[in-house]
Amino acid sequence: MRLWSGATASGLATWALPFVLGLAVLDRTLTATDLGLLLAARTVGFLAAVPVAGVLADRHSRRGVVLWAGLAAGVAAPLIAAGLGRSVLLMAVAAAVAGAGQGACRPAFQALTAEVVDAEHRQQTNAAMTLAVRVNTLVGPSLAALLAVFLDTRALLLGIGLLWLVAALVPGTGTRADTGAKDAPAGERPGRVAFFTEFADGIREARRHPWFLAGLGALTAVIATGYSATGVALPLVSRDEYGTEVVLAGAMTAYTAGALGAALLIARWRPRSAGWTALAGLAAYGFAPLSLMFPVHPVVVMSAYAVAGIGIELFNVPWFTATQREVAPDKLARVSSLDFLLSYGLAPVGLVLIAPAIEAFGTQTVLAVCALTCFAAPAVAALVPSARHFSRRPAGSPRAERKTESAT
Repeated sequence: MRLWSGATASGLATWALPFVLGLAVLDRTLTATDLGLLLAARTVGFLAAVPVAGVLADRHSRRGVVLWAGLAAGVAAPLIAAGLGRSVLLMAVAAAVAGAGQGACRPAFQALTAEVVDAEHRQQTNAAMTLAVRVNTLVGPSLAALLAVFLDTRALLLGIGLLWLVAALVPGTGTRADTGAKDAPAGERPGRVAFFTEFADGIREARRHPWFLAGLGALTAVIATGYSATGVALPLVSRDEYGTEVVLAGAMTAYTAGALGAALLIARWRPRSAGWTALAGLAAYGFAPLSLMFPVHPVVVMSAYAVAGIGIELFNVPWFTATQREVAPDKLARVSSLDFLLSYGLAPVGLVLIAPAIEAFGTQTVLAVCALTCFAAPAVAALVPSARHFSRRPAGSPRAERKTESAT
């Protein structure tokens, strides 16, 4: 519960920052250009911190990395509040620090979950984690808007800082202590081990698992195209084709509702071919851009996004669980950091490119490419033999699998 509470607080704080800064644009204490600069600074901080945190979380205590990452992000929030309306530079630096804290937490929390929770219950735990994220997404905007009636933007930013303190201080200690001295080569102090060398060890570990490389490639392709269609094309289609924001709001709500239902389902369901089931769920995201290509009833668009939401959680939970099970424990944080670095790190590239692509080639052409990519990438990944079960080991009896997981 302490682990779940800390991870939930970090997820809520991560989501809340851009939303609260958006409220600052509405009350004219921040310009749209400044908002873009701050979000870009946060992304840079995230991308810079993820690989470093992966190395540190494998070298030292994962709990310690979560602590310092949360404290850094917690300090950054008041600095953003202090710079609001006074210094965009201060806000940008603080946003980069907040992004670094967010990025450092991701691989550390993934590895800490494997320490705190036994193998038999990790799928339920990962489902509970993602369930909290979806509830935050569904309830968060209404809650933030309600709080904004009584509190100004600076007070909301201080609240984000408090959430990061919860993320830093609440999670319990894992089973793995600081291993820096033990992991370093003989005669070499841990501080002298080059970060890129240790991160390269994580890449080599990832290469030992063909299912991981195939799934990561598919996930990166879907996020860079399907998520971009959601972020850019859906608002345009909602405005131009339907003449209302109801389609945009309804589609996003349906997506979150579908993800909530899938998280509850996958907490208990153990499909026989877990990898293929997960990849099929990932491919379901293709229905989202596909529904925007034709003049269909708004209910069809919302239904397509509900299916996409169901599919993404049918992928996420088995994906995280398999990574925690299959990857060597002393390299888990580095492999997880590679996951976040590529999948979420390349998402902004898709967002930047899709708008010019729509202007150059037209909305329908771009959406067709996005849908085709979402369907094809997971299908190609499924051809990798070990992708069927997200495991290099052949599927065996439940007892044999439990013994293998216990040994790992």
